Amino acid sequence: MSKKDFGAREVGVVADDSTATILHVDMDAFFVEVELLDRPDLRGKPVVVGGSGGRGVVSSASYEARAFGVRSAMPIGRALQLCPHLEMLPGHMEKYRAASAVVMGIFREITPLVEPLSIDEAFLDVSGATRLFGSPTEIARLIRARVLERTGLPCSVGVAATKFVAKLASGKSKPNGLLVIPEQDTVAFLHQLPVGAMWGVGDATEKRLASRGIHTVFELAHTPVPVLERIVGKAGAGRLSELAWGRDSRAVQTERAEKSVSHEQTFFDEVTSHAELEREVRAQADAVGTRLRKAGLVAGTIALKLRWSSFETITRQTRLSRPTDTGLTIFKAASGLLDEAHREGQAVRLIGVRADQLAVGGEGMALTLWDEEQTDEWDTAERTIDQATTRFGRDALRPASLLGRRERRDRGTGLSERPNRPSQGFD
Repeated sequence: MSKKDFGAREVGVVADDSTATILHVDMDAFFVEVELLDRPDLRGKPVVVGGSGGRGVVSSASYEARAFGVRSAMPIGRALQLCPHLEMLPGHMEKYRAASAVVMGIFREITPLVEPLSIDEAFLDVSGATRLFGSPTEIARLIRARVLERTGLPCSVGVAATKFVAKLASGKSKPNGLLVIPEQDTVAFLHQLPVGAMWGVGDATEKRLASRGIHTVFELAHTPVPVLERIVGKAGAGRLSELAWGRDSRAVQTERAEKSVSHEQTFFDEVTSHAELEREVRAQADAVGTRLRKAGLVAGTIALKLRWSSFETITRQTRLSRPTDTGLTIFKAASGLLDEAHREGQAVRLIGVRADQLAVGGEGMALTLWDEEQTDEWDTAERTIDQATTRFGRDALRPASLLGRRERRDRGTGLSERPNRPSQGFD
């Protein structure tokens, strides 16, 4: 397989792909493509989903916009400087969630071994599906065809022997492509890549490696681990060396132990109102509480995350007097952190609420006789809400303070295209 093959739409397809049973499926410019289903007149033009009027950030950019240097998380003002004729569309998270549900359902039609990474990408282990659906390459083609047929959306698929290489392969096949890397071709594929393609190698690490003459994965692989330890630290050196030789033993995980539960919101337009941020914190606290109760967990620590207009990100946390799974208690703790960290008029791009130090419900729940945070009545009320939303939908009951929040979102806020997975906590 030569280097020139890697630029095609369907490349690296070989007679024996039996070793490449891990798929990484990534939707292409997901938010933009969903919006273009209702705006076909904009197809082929540089389009972004994000804030309007020169404010806010780019949440998703079409490949035509990316050709001008426009990228996700870029301020809209900068994007307009790069591409003055940029088309800007507001985001609609409900549409993206609905499309994502269909896509993830298609994956599970093929295999139960599906590990969603975010709203628009997932790993699949198809080792047990080949007798029914054919080779891994045929399965990848089938998935792409079903996704396009049922949603009208394109996706790119990387097929490899490991999760790490499958993800790299899907990125190399974009947009709307398929790339297969059998196990025997893994090292050759990796060693032609720049070192920045490696997981865990950000801009700062890439510069440190470059200062030592390490520019490619080949050079990284042939650097002794003790030397790497002096550059990137002991913890990262061994991992990078293993990945540079294609060694990645991680399996596709359909379930994982919750280390934290979090929800966060990236705003298309910056928010300066403390009251608006407090309403968002209330909604996120309720969502975190709901997920804790569904998982049978309680949290001992609550954290708040804020990202300012400068992209500086801060995190504040507080320990609870007793573990909880109640949204009201989580809100009180998070809103207190908000009061400490934010002042009226400060522009916020992102806000999030996280629950840490999780334990099985009932563990560590003993109460003092006069516990000021005794909230049994509200606990009962929230569980009643859980039952109602399960039967009638999540908007059947909600706090009066959140009325109108959906309408505000539809007018210009929403999650970024690469949000943190709620169960995985903050960056």
